[in-house]
Amino acid sequence: MKITVITGSPRKHGNSFVLTDAFIKEAEKLGHTVQRFDAALMKIGGCRACQTCFKTGKACSFDDDFNLIAPAIMEADAVVFTMPIYWYSIPAQIKGVIDCLFSFVVGGKDIAGKKCGLIACCEEDDVTVMDGIRMPLERSAALLKWEMAGEVLVSGVLNEGDINKTDGRKQAVELAHKL
Repeated sequence: MKITVITGSPRKHGNSFVLTDAFIKEAEKLGHTVQRFDAALMKIGGCRACQTCFKTGKACSFDDDFNLIAPAIMEADAVVFTMPIYWYSIPAQIKGVIDCLFSFVVGGKDIAGKKCGLIACCEEDDVTVMDGIRMPLERSAALLKWEMAGEVLVSGVLNEGDINKTDGRKQAVELAHKL
């Protein structure tokens, strides 16, 4: 299986990266091919609603790094989004990628049938804090006709290393098996 992983944290050693690394390591151990994109470290401007998607041969008519991610999404059997929660919502660093998924709809690209996963963490102890990312991603998957294979939602982590006090890594490993 080809898996595209898209991260949304600017902290290379942050909690969501630890979860991402655990997932990728297990997925590769299971024989899957994983391609990772760290959106926070890329130049992605988000959708401009020009509706000229794929008319220039690229997913986005504007020249940004979403055009590097789009082919990997098209070729993938599964797409996994990983991120921390910022102010009860999707971080801007990955939101542009999610918004640009619209290009597949406008461009008439059939990307149905993929599996989708979510790996997220937040500072607060209440897991419902993550509804602000869980619900939009689940609805986006439904629109694209992707199957939500699983979600790893870890609350109560803020500082680097806090994730090690949770079962988050175990959950991320289990997600690799669900795909």
